Amino acid sequence: MSAARLLEVDGLTLDFRTRQGAVKALEDVSFSVAKGEIVGVVGESGSGKSVTAFAVMGLLDETAVIRSGSVSLSGIDLMKDGRSALGALRGREMSMIFQSPRTALNPIRKVGVQIADVLVRHGPVTRGDAKERAIEALRRVRIPDPERRYDAYPFELSGGMCQRVMIAMALACKPMLLIADEPTTGLDVTTQAVVMDLIAEIVAETRMGAVLITHDLGLAGEYCDRVVVMHAGHVVETGPARALLGGAAHSYTRQLVAATPASAGSIEGLASIPGALPDLRRSDLPFCRFEGRCALREPVCGERPLPLADVGDGHTVRCWRPT
Repeated sequence: MSAARLLEVDGLTLDFRTRQGAVKALEDVSFSVAKGEIVGVVGESGSGKSVTAFAVMGLLDETAVIRSGSVSLSGIDLMKDGRSALGALRGREMSMIFQSPRTALNPIRKVGVQIADVLVRHGPVTRGDAKERAIEALRRVRIPDPERRYDAYPFELSGGMCQRVMIAMALACKPMLLIADEPTTGLDVTTQAVVMDLIAEIVAETRMGAVLITHDLGLAGEYCDRVVVMHAGHVVETGPARALLGGAAHSYTRQLVAATPASAGSIEGLASIPGALPDLRRSDLPFCRFEGRCALREPVCGERPLPLADVGDGHTVRCWRPT
């Protein structure tokens, strides 16, 4: 990885307050993103992928309590100056593509105007100039006839077109960091490839850093430089995409890989991960939150803090029995 680190998440620990008690959503989450790098964050639903992204963007609701840790963007401490400072950075220095473009876009506002709103918010730029730049942003993401599409409403566009509008909006101010949260959800395979090719091309062209949140390990392996594997609020394994997915050292990562269609010769051969995520409201959560589902577990797994093992070439795993 390049030494020019853009995003650094260090020891992030976060709870959500509920009537049933605190949900220990993230614990000691650490990873980094370099300029020009795409980092994939993978794991099953409930593993903490999107919560981590929202914490970086400062989009957590009021029930969230950050217990410890830090997040910095190009040396700027994102947790030090509060919501107002983050509001100035969002859209200008860091942007996010949300899971469902149809719900993320305002249904009663023209898509081009929504892009122009971002430009005006982070100006100085006039409405006239913002319109021209919004049309150029639509052109950049290869939307046909961008002048006409500027005046379209989200319901008049396909899912793939709406996703391209979201990408255009996210990139309008040329941010340093792009977070894409399941950007291919609900799209057909061909459109998925178009959207991901577009993101990869823009990252390579602008040297921005990108975080790709996805359930799809095949997608992560194809487009990401490095992969961060999360389970139940923990980062369990991190490393170069090809090395990690081709030689996983953590039992959970190996089972994730085995559960992908590409790993099975048929539907019948598709593996599944037994058990379920632990209840994160428990006061007695084990040090390894995967130990109840792991065939290699030992008493030490739930009783002592997990060591971080370096298995070579930037590939690390938090486990008592890495392989």
